[in-house]
Amino acid sequence: MNERKGVTLDELLASREQRWHKQMMLVHEHPTLTLVCLTVIMPGNVKRNAQSLVVAKAAVEAMREQFGESIHSLEESDLNTGYEAFLMTSLPLHDAKRLACHIEDTHPLGRLFDIDVIDRKANPLGRDTLGLPPRRCLLCDHEARYCMRNHSHTPQELQCHIDQMIRDYVQ
Repeated sequence: MNERKGVTLDELLASREQRWHKQMMLVHEHPTLTLVCLTVIMPGNVKRNAQSLVVAKAAVEAMREQFGESIHSLEESDLNTGYEAFLMTSLPLHDAKRLACHIEDTHPLGRLFDIDVIDRKANPLGRDTLGLPPRRCLLCDHEARYCMRNHSHTPQELQCHIDQMIRDYVQ
């Protein structure tokens, strides 16, 4: 697989749609388990590269460690549109969300993890359901969504910061 191939918006949207269908299937096939879905946050149109794989490996390790014995299954997909993992856990929905937020908030690369806990309708549970604030921007103190919507930072600024985070982590 060409690891520097950019993806189009249509490919990203199709990938999200496929992920949603997979989530629907998993929640219906496993009604007594909770679904946790991991994607890697990589700005720009290259979603699969050496860096995203370092982040993905770190995220899966952290999930295996934190969810431990509660893991029923873990399926990983290394796609050109980005890395995905689907973890089924015996933990209740809110307990799983607490663990997911803990990983995102405390792991050195956690800001590059998007760990969603999926409800029965295949919707992600928000951080606000636990009384937690929205995630912050990688570069400033604003909410991440604010900066994304307003294009507050250049792709180069974001990439430089991500590069440094990953360098610091692997050293």
